[in-house]
Amino acid sequence: MTTKTSPQTEFQRLYTGRVWSVLGWDQLTAFWQRIDPGAGWYLQAVGVPPALTSAADAATVSAFISRIDVLLRADHHESYCGIVYADDLENPRLIKIYDPNNLGSSCGSSKNPPGPGWIMSRVKPDPIIASRPAPESRKRWWQALLGDS
Repeated sequence: MTTKTSPQTEFQRLYTGRVWSVLGWDQLTAFWQRIDPGAGWYLQAVGVPPALTSAADAATVSAFISRIDVLLRADHHESYCGIVYADDLENPRLIKIYDPNNLGSSCGSSKNPPGPGWIMSRVKPDPIIASRPAPESRKRWWQALLGDS
């Protein structure tokens, strides 16, 4: 008996595919510098209704990178980063950023590891169902970034 599966979208292939971790804070600094803000990035906060239906402009992407970097460094009290992942560390098309306040058990070894808090994608994203709603503080952070506050 064969099972018929629906074809995956390009976003789903990227989202469920192999990703590489940005391990060190110095590596994260260098990683952000390789991101072209004008490359057509879609920004998504998981667990927050999508506010952007098209790729963000370069100024919004730059603001997001700057603010997410500050948030990660302030809230992730470790000597290493390890919470930013990309499909390609040199020329990424998909970046998963995990919320330091929702990491669950280490190394994703739990039966239900947490999903990312934010996604940057150069491919239009499919809706992502959050394992839990985003905290109100993260929703306000996101809305302030987009100028909706």
